[in-house]
Amino acid sequence: MTTGPLAGLRVLDYAQYVAGPFAAMLLADLGAEVIKVEPPRGDAWRHYEPITADGGRWFISLNRNKKSVVADLKTEEGQQFSRALLRSADVVIHNMPPARAREFGLDRQSVEAVNPQAVWCCVSAFGTDGPEAPTLGYDLIAQAASGLLLADARPGDRVPRRSGGIAMADLTAGLLTFSAALLGLADRFRRGGDGTAKGIEVSLLGAALAVQVQRFVAIGAERDATPPFCDRTRLGQIAGEVRDSDELEPYYRCYEAADGYIALACLNLAQRTTVANLLGIDDPWAANPQARPADAQEHAARSALKHRFAEVISTRTVQQWIATFAESGIPAGPVREISHAHRAEQVRANGLVQHIDQPGVGDVSVLGTLFKIDGGATPDAHSAPRLGEHTEALREQLSQLHTPEGSTPR
Repeated sequence: MTTGPLAGLRVLDYAQYVAGPFAAMLLADLGAEVIKVEPPRGDAWRHYEPITADGGRWFISLNRNKKSVVADLKTEEGQQFSRALLRSADVVIHNMPPARAREFGLDRQSVEAVNPQAVWCCVSAFGTDGPEAPTLGYDLIAQAASGLLLADARPGDRVPRRSGGIAMADLTAGLLTFSAALLGLADRFRRGGDGTAKGIEVSLLGAALAVQVQRFVAIGAERDATPPFCDRTRLGQIAGEVRDSDELEPYYRCYEAADGYIALACLNLAQRTTVANLLGIDDPWAANPQARPADAQEHAARSALKHRFAEVISTRTVQQWIATFAESGIPAGPVREISHAHRAEQVRANGLVQHIDQPGVGDVSVLGTLFKIDGGATPDAHSAPRLGEHTEALREQLSQLHTPEGSTPR
């Protein structure tokens, strides 16, 4: 029996790939019973970079703590099984295009007809309104459409490139979908279960825009002057702007110390003044930003300041600088590879990495739960399910409910 604030609630995860499964996994971390409803061949992500017959690294990382059932929604038998599951559900998550969702009985109206108390969450590429609503899209397409793909442009780039291979739009949409499910459950609780549960839509496009929220004000004055599509000339201009903003910010960047890299992050005047004093560097604008010179002079001054910072920081080790900065309340930290972050004492102390015994693989490290509730211990993570591992058990459970179609067992 699972524990946690969502224990006793059932989530149906019809989604594939990243965003929806990530949201459902987070709900499982809070104690919900999450049932992954898969086609006969399984979630397409099972077959990407496979390390077992039942899944690859991405699939395992996004589907721990779940059950798996197979339902062929192209058949009447599969849809009957799906409807039986829907009648027992508290949350339904899918990422199908509108036409496919209607065909499979997973659009808002169809789910509401079967179970009006189920919170319905849909993750789409571009939302369900507007001219691009029917367009298929994945993380890369959403990053491209939102401007996020150009946020890390560099001089010399011939084409835009993803930054670090991180599925930023997908994962952010997953967090938004998780929040949407909780919103729907909270609303249902507030109403005492009366009425129809919420239907909530999240898009990859919205998620990709959300992580650029600080750029909206900056582009306000120029939004009507830019062309609708980016070409190589514009890519070079953007790359120069990104380079300048990075190169000219000496207080919020990475530096090379004597034995590795250190990240320095000073976001207020007090921190900047303190750091300049610690490094023995004169920065007349740290304490008086209103006295900034004209753009050309500022470019030269900040470039010189950055090089002076680099010279001083290179004389001591990462740990020496971290200790020095910590004594003065300055945020700084080492630059780690992901493999080092996995082993970091701070990460492990907070249960942010856990180990599961994945059938066919053995010991696998996965993301731990992101929630620590009432100071309690982090619950143990369980392996990602084999395809259809729980189909027969769920069929048997549903048959014992003897719930006729058109009614809700709650």
